[in-house]
Order: sequence, then structure tokens, then C-alpha cells
Amino acid sequence: MELTIGIPAFNEEKNIGSIIIELKKITSKIIVCDDGSTDSTGSIAKELGANVISHSKNQGYGAAIKSIFLKAKELNSKVLITLDADGQHNVFDVEKIVKPIINDECDIVIGSRFLDKSQNIPSYRKFGINIITKVTNASMKDNLTDSQSGFRAYNKKVIEEISLSETGMGVSTEILIKASNKDLKIGEVPIKVNYEGDTSTHNPVSHGTSVLFSTLKFTSIEHPLKFYGIPALVFLIIGISFIAWSIQIYSEEGSLITNITLIGATTVIVGLILSIAAIILYSIISVVRENNSYNKK
Repeated sequence: MELTIGIPAFNEEKNIGSIIIELKKITSKIIVCDDGSTDSTGSIAKELGANVISHSKNQGYGAAIKSIFLKAKELNSKVLITLDADGQHNVFDVEKIVKPIINDECDIVIGSRFLDKSQNIPSYRKFGINIITKVTNASMKDNLTDSQSGFRAYNKKVIEEISLSETGMGVSTEILIKASNKDLKIGEVPIKVNYEGDTSTHNPVSHGTSVLFSTLKFTSIEHPLKFYGIPALVFLIIGISFIAWSIQIYSEEGSLITNITLIGATTVIVGLILSIAAIILYSIISVVRENNSYNKK
């Protein structure tokens, strides 16, 4: 089975050449998305025979992954592997990543940095990735160890059925949440990464913020009743409790305590607003999904 390998790249002229040369030993189908680089990334990739997609300006990691997905679909790829252009990933791990796809065990395989306990990962990275992964796991059915790894393999079903909208780092989470909601099988295999020289170009703070916002956004879209309904229930319980307390005080003392009454009324109103939002969004999303399902028939 011929593989398609996609590489999102931004100003990676120092690494892109050696990566492509190694990957050409595995497959001739190499897609490089030059995401608005101001150096020679795109020209080097073209000279080495890669299929280069050029963005006129830097649009973000998610936009690059989206372009790679669309090109892979256009090329009728049966398996797509994505890896970073910063030299972190070991090309020899491609075989390990793709094996569960070829054996039809998974639809998506993530190269996890945390399944191999011998990995020397900087503490701040490990801390941030673990938090983001826990948040991501709370929004899906699977229990992953590394939701943010860019070293992944996707089968044809994922390439054709997952439509991407996120332009930033949150695309990694978007793919997983959407795949989980489609009951696609997601697995992990251990990989080696190289952090020498701090190869990553992603700011950990902006990365974490982007992913958290994306997780919240896609959870609210995919599970509106859970996302809005649970907080609504909490607010209603608190509000009703304060109102009941206020009524009890009034019956005993003949006067209202303003602060308690206001807290009760405000939280009940917030709870009702969230409840209405949950119902409306659930109805709208259900109609959209039914229309999409009908159009596919």
C-alpha cells in the first residue's frame, strides 16, 4: 500500500530537505504545505520532488493540515501520514505509525511521546500536553496519552469524512473530537522525539490557549446539551436553594435579605438562559446533521 506523507512547514529550510530525502525512501507521494514561509522552504521541497502547496501568507498550522487533507483526498490517498518539519520526529517511526492502519485496527493512529517512558521530554512541555490531553479526553470517548502529537496516520475514511475548519493549533483536537463522534477508532503507538536545540516553533502558551478554546468550541457544537445543560442544572440548583433560603428567612423574620434574594434570582435566570441555549443549539445542530445525512444519500 503506497503511503502519502504530509508535512506542514513554515520557515523550515534547515530541516525540510533532509526530511524529504529520508521520506523518499518510503514513498514518492510527499505533500509539503509551505505555509507562507519567507525562506527557501518551498523551493527546496519542489527541487526534491515534493508536491508543494503554497500559502501566500502564514495562515497557521490548522490551515496547513487542512490543505494537506484536501490534497490527499484529491490524490485519492488510502493512507495519510502527517509529521512536523522541525526535525522532532524520527522518519523510521513511520512504519510503526502506519501498521495499525494497514492491519485495519484503527482509523487514526497517534505517535505518542508518553508511551515510551525513556523519553526525555522537557517538564514544561510534559505538563502542558498532559493538561490539554486531559481536557481533550473529557470531550471524547477515547482515553489518549498525547492528543497534541503531530505525528499521525489516517486511513481513507478519515481523509474523506473529516472536514476541518480550525486554522490554529487546535486542529489536532478538532480532528480527534470529530473522529470520536463518528465512532472512528483512534489508537496510539510509542514514538521517539528529538528536542535538542528546542526545535519546536510553537509558543507553548499560545498553543495551549488555542487548543483549550478549540476544545470548548467543538464540545459545545458536538455536545450542546452536555456543554450548556450541566452548567444550567448547577446554576438552577444553586439559585433555587438561595431562593428557598430567602423564603425561609422571610417566613421566620418577615423581611427579605437582599443579597441572598439577588443571588438566587440571578443564578436562576442564568440557569434558564443556559437551558434555553442548550435546547435551541441542540435542535439546530440536529436539523443540520439530518440535512447533511440526507444529502449524502
